[in-house]
Amino acid sequence: MGGLKLPPNFKRSEAMLTKAAQFLPALKTTGGKQWMGFRPSMPDSLPAIGPLPGHPNTLCAFGHGHLGLTQSAGTAQIVADLLTGQTPAIDLAPFSPARFRG
Repeated sequence: MGGLKLPPNFKRSEAMLTKAAQFLPALKTTGGKQWMGFRPSMPDSLPAIGPLPGHPNTLCAFGHGHLGLTQSAGTAQIVADLLTGQTPAIDLAPFSPARFRG
């Protein structure tokens, strides 16, 4: 959201680490390395979940925007269902990686 040229601002991640240490006193909070990567977001704000078009053995599960952490368990269940041949509990059509094909 800050563009491609702004330097990272780690204040938020530092605040989250401090809060995590309060809830998990045994959590080791030293020795890590701070980093920042670009977050894939989709034009319609919905993640891409399902087979990659043209590559049915490759599953996509990305583009959650700023909700990846909160949606990770649900997405993991969907991916597990797809990998084991189960029918996911929700209709995946709105999340199809092929939805932007012309």
